[in-house]
Amino acid sequence: MKILVLNGPNLNMLGIREPDIYGRKTYDDLVSLIKDHCAGAGIEVECKQSNSEGTLVDFIQQAYFEKVDGIVINPGAYTHTSVALLDALKAVAIPTVEVHISQVDERESFRQISYVSYYACKTIMGKGFDGYLEAIDILAAK
Repeated sequence: MKILVLNGPNLNMLGIREPDIYGRKTYDDLVSLIKDHCAGAGIEVECKQSNSEGTLVDFIQQAYFEKVDGIVINPGAYTHTSVALLDALKAVAIPTVEVHISQVDERESFRQISYVSYYACKTIMGKGFDGYLEAIDILAAK
């Protein structure tokens, strides 16, 4: 099984950005946790992050040609604004789980809409880094 883990804008700033919401662990800590989890489960994984919407769309499209079996995506702020990410996910038709480190539905009102959730088979919120591992396990069970 091959899984792509995508992270959107500002997730490269984990550990620095709003630690009261996102914690003190870094993006490198997250990637290490994911890689260790996948190695133990025999899953091939690639982790990518971009602050650019177009680059994230490119990553999703590349996943189709690279025969990726599942996508875990934390679109960051693009969750609430990007029809382009939704359309890319729909175009490639790869099973996808949406992840958010924080409990998004308890935050600002503008964060209540997720375009990605219109395609994702599941949305996981508020479980910190463990949400990524849960998402990987969900895709692995499919």
